[in-house]
Amino acid sequence: MRRRQFLMGAVGATVGTMAAGAMGRASGIVPEAGGAWIMPRGTGPESPAPSELEHRAVAPMAVGLFIQLDNEPEAIIARVHELGMSNCFLFLDSYLGSYSKALAQQVGDLLEKYRVVPTAVEVVGPPPIAWDFLHGPLTLGLVPRATRTARMDALKRTSDFAKLLDIGQVQTHCGFIPEDPADPVYEEVVLAIREVAQHCAGNGQLFLMETGQETPTTTSRVIHDVDQPNLGVGLDAANLILFGKANPVDAVDIIGPYVRSFHAKDGRWPTDPMQPGAQALIGTGLVDFPAVFTRLHRLGYAGAVTIEISKPQQIAEVPAEKQYLEGVIARVRS
Repeated sequence: MRRRQFLMGAVGATVGTMAAGAMGRASGIVPEAGGAWIMPRGTGPESPAPSELEHRAVAPMAVGLFIQLDNEPEAIIARVHELGMSNCFLFLDSYLGSYSKALAQQVGDLLEKYRVVPTAVEVVGPPPIAWDFLHGPLTLGLVPRATRTARMDALKRTSDFAKLLDIGQVQTHCGFIPEDPADPVYEEVVLAIREVAQHCAGNGQLFLMETGQETPTTTSRVIHDVDQPNLGVGLDAANLILFGKANPVDAVDIIGPYVRSFHAKDGRWPTDPMQPGAQALIGTGLVDFPAVFTRLHRLGYAGAVTIEISKPQQIAEVPAEKQYLEGVIARVRS
């Protein structure tokens, strides 16, 4: 995704499997019976196993909010509640270097106060990061050697912080992973992802690769080569279009069994060879949400659906996007 620089109160919405532990119970949201993840088994590695912390804390495919916490976390979390959403997906780059038990207690208390279940956490820093085709391959994810170690450390520390909040999913963009498996950088990235996934496994969590900069085939290959049962996919359907990588409907045929979270936004194919495509109001771009949700539902996807915005002023569009998504989901699940 073209990473959002949210101002206080700007939010996005999340589709992802919920992991809220005691916080979910305290907020009065009761896990459904038979909450284990059910997905078909295919060739290659098995679908990611449910984490120790993961359980069905919100209704399947409940629409939630992607939020970036900053120095005003209460106002941001309150906004999720005001918009009538039960869950959120936490983007924590602004908290890198500040994790503590006291901060976890503060955030956890606010989530309980506003009855919001956190489904996953994500970081992509530390910088530099560019969300384009010229500088992106040199700066984004675990691909660049110059920042790889620092970002692995950030993901591990984020995993430890998420455990304090009983959040069972850690997500990031892994970057422009080489299509050629013989490229030496490809093997380096596989080893880096494996190390982070193993750390998350030690905390009872899934580690999710967010779609965008690599083709679904490359994502599938990486999952096979990393060979860790807790490695899955955070599907951002629009990213696949914005970065010119795949039709998201077809992508589900390739990586659908590994999808454990979902970011909802919309957009169009890139026409400027240096920049990703333009985003659009959900339901007006090229993402075929009915087809994507139908295929995910058939695969047993029961996580959340998260609306994501890239500009603060787009918060005004969230109610209409929520209504659109909930209408599509109701038809798919009927």
